[in-house]
Amino acid sequence: MVPNITRAGRAVLHVTDLAASRRFYVDALGFVETESDDHHLYLRGYEEQHHHSLLLKKAEKPAVEVISYKVNHESVLDQLEEIAKRNNFPYRWVEKGEQRAVGKALRMQDISGMSVEFFAEMEHAERLLQRYDLYKGARIQRIDHLNCLVPDVEKAYQFYRDQLGFRCSEYTEDDNGKLWAIWTHRKGNVHDQAFMNGDGPLLHHVGYWLPDPLALIHACDVLAAMKMADQIERGPGRHGLSNAFFLYLRDPDGHRIELYFGDYFTGDGDFQPKRWSVHDKTRQTFWGHEAPDSWFNEASPFLHVITQEEVKREEATLSLYKPDFSM
Repeated sequence: MVPNITRAGRAVLHVTDLAASRRFYVDALGFVETESDDHHLYLRGYEEQHHHSLLLKKAEKPAVEVISYKVNHESVLDQLEEIAKRNNFPYRWVEKGEQRAVGKALRMQDISGMSVEFFAEMEHAERLLQRYDLYKGARIQRIDHLNCLVPDVEKAYQFYRDQLGFRCSEYTEDDNGKLWAIWTHRKGNVHDQAFMNGDGPLLHHVGYWLPDPLALIHACDVLAAMKMADQIERGPGRHGLSNAFFLYLRDPDGHRIELYFGDYFTGDGDFQPKRWSVHDKTRQTFWGHEAPDSWFNEASPFLHVITQEEVKREEATLSLYKPDFSM
């Protein structure tokens, strides 16, 4: 039986200047600052009732400490430990009290070398969904998904499907059946975790759900008014993949955030994944605009869950592969 993972939970990013990060995330984009100190900035969206979904930690260099998944009960963590042991993954327990607001957690280096955390409990915070008087910036609602570059998309997908129970919603392949990218989910929308072909592992972006498409436009206006328009990397636009409206931004340390709205339900057991040809430009942007080179070539490195050293990246490979979507 696969572990009951409910959704993408949080990301822990290392940043070099918390003041600059606060100006970007809180003052411009409108994230809610749950709390902070000289070394940490805990952020959430207006809809979220947990303490945070984004933790920024002051460090000498930008990096990804971990990306996290919420599970439905602490007993699921024991299942995940068995998976780590069975696959000979490096892993460690983080006991309750070792990190602010989060209960007992398991961290592992997954099949692609990504640093992944699983937790069941997090302290609650006030849900501000209907505090419209507090809304500002992009009016961030909640964390939606994580997207990573991995050297072998097939291997990553097979592990997340067979051992963690993720299901495919959409995928991209070439005429010979070579898999380039895949979008997988647990919570029943287009994705909680996407994998794209690239020299990795790298975190490409953290996606945040907005209340409506106009929030994307307003975010651009706010950034421009604050003399931060250079941090707009791509969009606004509509994806072909997922059908969602998007805006990609780079924070002061280069971490990429996607503002995202309007995908669709994928929770039916007989849902049929959608195939996209790698030659179809509308898969990236439905309106036909191409992404900049930086969107393909730049992403954030992971830190090893044991050593905290930067995870060594491997060159991307494309093997002949026909996805199996039977689960």
